[in-house]
Amino acid sequence: MVQVKSDMFQKEVLESNIPVLVDFSAVWCGPCQMMGPVLDQLSAEYAGKAKIVKVDIDESADLAMKYQVMSVPNMIFFKDGKPVDAVIGAVPANFLKEKMDVLV
Repeated sequence: MVQVKSDMFQKEVLESNIPVLVDFSAVWCGPCQMMGPVLDQLSAEYAGKAKIVKVDIDESADLAMKYQVMSVPNMIFFKDGKPVDAVIGAVPANFLKEKMDVLV
């Protein structure tokens, strides 16, 4: 899973030719840390079909504000450069997998 900062967001997410799940999180967030292994697993599983990137809301507060991230973890699904779905909070892998399957 790639760590994306504000200066990379345009290229890595908005201009991506495959769907992107953006994990807005923070190092101090327990539920965010719990989601890490789940997202790593999904990242490997969907390699080439979709990608998963992580945005630290403390390092990229501008992105958190732009996408109205009020709590973390907050996972926003992008397709063709636009947000199309979102999941807030720690959720089971199969829940995210169902949402990913709709996008790919």
